[in-house]
Amino acid sequence: MMEPLIDSHAHLDFPDFDADRDQVLRAAAAAGVETIITIGAGGGAESARKAVELAQNYPQLYATVGVHPHDAKLMNAATLKELRRLAENSDRVKAIGEIGLDFAKMRSDQPTQLRVFREQLQLASELKLPVVIHDREAHAETYAVLREQRPPAGGVMHCFSGDAALAKEAIALGLFISIPGVITFKNAGVLAEVVKTIPLEKMLLETDCPFLAPEPHRGRRNQPAYVRHVAETVARLRGLTVDDVARVTTKNAIRVFGLPAAARQTRIAYRIRNSLYLNLTNRCNNACTFCPRNLPAQDPRSYEVKGHYLRLEREPSEDEIKQAVGDPRRYEEVVFCGFGEPLLRLETVKATAGWLKGQGVRVRVDTDGLANQTYGRDVAAELKGLVDMISVSLNAADAATYARLCPGKYGEEAFTAVLNFIRAAKRQGLEVTATVVGIPGLDLEACRRLAENELGVKFRVRPCDEVG
Repeated sequence: MMEPLIDSHAHLDFPDFDADRDQVLRAAAAAGVETIITIGAGGGAESARKAVELAQNYPQLYATVGVHPHDAKLMNAATLKELRRLAENSDRVKAIGEIGLDFAKMRSDQPTQLRVFREQLQLASELKLPVVIHDREAHAETYAVLREQRPPAGGVMHCFSGDAALAKEAIALGLFISIPGVITFKNAGVLAEVVKTIPLEKMLLETDCPFLAPEPHRGRRNQPAYVRHVAETVARLRGLTVDDVARVTTKNAIRVFGLPAAARQTRIAYRIRNSLYLNLTNRCNNACTFCPRNLPAQDPRSYEVKGHYLRLEREPSEDEIKQAVGDPRRYEEVVFCGFGEPLLRLETVKATAGWLKGQGVRVRVDTDGLANQTYGRDVAAELKGLVDMISVSLNAADAATYARLCPGKYGEEAFTAVLNFIRAAKRQGLEVTATVVGIPGLDLEACRRLAENELGVKFRVRPCDEVG
């Protein structure tokens, strides 16, 4: 089964869809697009009314209401009152938008656009709704307004057209970055760099239909089904599967628009790319300062990795783990790596790894490297023949930095224990990679020299703002 997709920006009220709207929605469903946000922003309040009517008639649709910057000249007190009425009287309205600035076509003058943008940001603030922002050739002015009137309920930078630095600024303002079909174009180099740079957890996908049809439909009418082409391109650029991209961006859209969501189900085995990860425990030796475990329990991102929820009610048995894995030969590798330290369940790891190796599966363990310290013996020797690769969280180039970033019960002794575990694993002939999280200010080159020159193992930097 395909992971469901959400088209976060469509103009289904436009006359382009009057002849075959039902057929378009059936095609979207067949492509795995389960939810569509239809944007009510065109011709003053008329488009908003049509969008709300559509959302009330089609259960897979939700609406936004707003006045597009092109139509800012049409905004008056009555229009603003109508937008408020629509938003307050329908639970199908999930945002104010699309609103913003467009200095490319100048269908409304700049002072009017700025005034109307501010008025609608204020409306969103009063109604506690997110915003959908249009920004075309007006980056400086758009972001200046957003810094002054930061949307308290967050929102979306629709059809993002800036660079990676601007995307990071938008994210810092509490906004998500929406990726359109433009990403499929051959000349989408700047947008491609944005997609490769920012966390997937901050992206949405959109069509902006009927405009901007992606390849291979470029030049024709766009429609929500084509958001799958956007997902496929994002997946290729990120080195992920389409299901990975769909799972994460769908949850992002659910959060930003406050859409209904199914109850979260804990995963023992979860897939990212073509690897299967095993979540054996939520216990850990350290309380690392950069770990998402530090998020409040009520935060929807807490205990979540690439859209998979990993908070365990209890630790699974060996039989439950095998049942969750199914046929392990379907995957390139199976990785012991959940929301906790897997080697705290050493015997379960050994038994399960033996079962996996018996079926010819490549096995990896992601660990904090404190197993020898925990058990008082050479655990690496016990993993020989059961594990092909060990990835060890080095996270620092010296004991003091490690203790500051990864505080735990072993104090500064932990760092020496990690180094000794890496050496022991290497002696056993295991493939070893030392990893660090790319925290600002951390001396990554010193960490690299320690790993490659002194310990003689591979080295990898993990992004500090993205898990999985």
